[in-house]
Amino acid sequence: MSNTLFDETVAILERLIAFPTVSSDGNLALITYAAKVLSDLGARLTISNDISGQKANLFASIGPDVPGGIVLSGHTDVVPVDPSEWTSDPFELREADGLYYGRGTCDMKGFIAAVLAILPDYAKLDLARPVHIALTYDEEVGCLGARQLADELRQGDVKPSVCIIGEPTMMRVIEGHKGCYEYTTCFHGTDGHGSEPDKGVNAIHYAAKFMNRLLVLGEELKKAPHAAGNRFSPPWTTVQVGRIEGGSARNVIARRCEVEWEMRPVRPEDGDWVKAELEQFCREELLPGMQAVFEEADITTEIIGEVEGLQVADRNEARDIVTALTGDRLCDVVAFGTEAGLFQSLGMSVVVCGPGSISQAHQPDEFISGEQLQACLNMLEGLKSYLVKAA
Repeated sequence: MSNTLFDETVAILERLIAFPTVSSDGNLALITYAAKVLSDLGARLTISNDISGQKANLFASIGPDVPGGIVLSGHTDVVPVDPSEWTSDPFELREADGLYYGRGTCDMKGFIAAVLAILPDYAKLDLARPVHIALTYDEEVGCLGARQLADELRQGDVKPSVCIIGEPTMMRVIEGHKGCYEYTTCFHGTDGHGSEPDKGVNAIHYAAKFMNRLLVLGEELKKAPHAAGNRFSPPWTTVQVGRIEGGSARNVIARRCEVEWEMRPVRPEDGDWVKAELEQFCREELLPGMQAVFEEADITTEIIGEVEGLQVADRNEARDIVTALTGDRLCDVVAFGTEAGLFQSLGMSVVVCGPGSISQAHQPDEFISGEQLQACLNMLEGLKSYLVKAA
C-alpha cells in the first residue's frame, strides 16, 4: 500500500471535515464535492434531494450495469458541536501524534474519505461486478436519507447484493445490531392557576404517568425469555426517556408537555408490544381523566424514526468477504443502530465495518487514528479481487 493513497485519504478527509454537515444545516456542499470526484471517474450518478431541498443522497455506480454489485455506504451528517468544548476548530482537521481530530472524523467521514481515495484505482480495473457508493443525509436524526434511498432502490433497476456500512467499529466485523426507534409524545392539556389544579389538565403530570409506564415496560422487557443468552449488551430491548419539555412557571398548570423517548429492540416484536401497550395505556388510563376536565385534551405521538435492526443471517456474503479481508473471524453484534437494516430489507447481505471507535462518536475532540485509516484502506484494497470476479 503506497503512502500516496494514505496521504490522499487524509487530504480528502480534510475537505470533508471542512463541510459543517450538521443535520440542521444540510449537506449539499459535501454532496456537490463528492459528485464532482465521482463524475470525473465516469461514475453513473443519482442525486436525490429531501423535501426541503437542503439535503441530498448521492448514489453512484462504477463498473458494469449488472446486478450483484457491492455497496460502500456512509452517512454524511454529523451531530452538533459546542466549539467551547474543543481544543481546536471542530471543522478544521488537526493532526497530533498520529490522531486526526475533527467533527465526523470517525463518524463517519474517515470511511468516506478512504472510499473516495481508492475509487480511482477501482475505476481502472476491468470490473466484473459494479461498486456502488451510497452517501446519505440525516442518519443521526432517524436514518431519513437511507429510508429515501432504500425506497428508490426498491423501485429501481439497480440491484446490489452486498453492502458494507463503514460505521466506526475499529474494523471489527459486525453482523447484527438492535433497531433504533425514536418518538416524541406530546400531552395537550389546559392551563390555569396553580392554586386550582382540578380546573386544569396538567400535561406534565400526565406525561409523568406515561414515563412511569414506559419504565415499567422496560423492566418487563428485561425478563423476556428471548433476552436470556443473546449476544447483545444489554441482552434485552431497552427503553429510555431522553428529554422532556413543558410548562411555563411553577404556579401555572402546564398546558403542554413533550417527552422525547426511544427504544432499542432486540427484535421487531418487542417494539410492536411496547407501542401497543402504551397506546392502550393512553387510551384507557390517561385520556379519560384528561378529557373529563377538558374534552379537547389529547395525546399525540410523532414517529421520528423507526430504524430496523440488522438481523444475523445464516448466509451472508458480505460477512464472508469482510472477514476474509480483515482476518477477523469472530463477528460481533452491537447495541447502537445504523442504516444496515434498511439495506438488508432490500435483500442484500450486509455487515458493518469501519475505522475508528464508536466511543469517539459525538464527543468533543472526536478523532480517528492514522492506523485505523490504514486498516480501512487495506480492506478496500483487498476488495478489488471481489470486484474483478463475478458474484
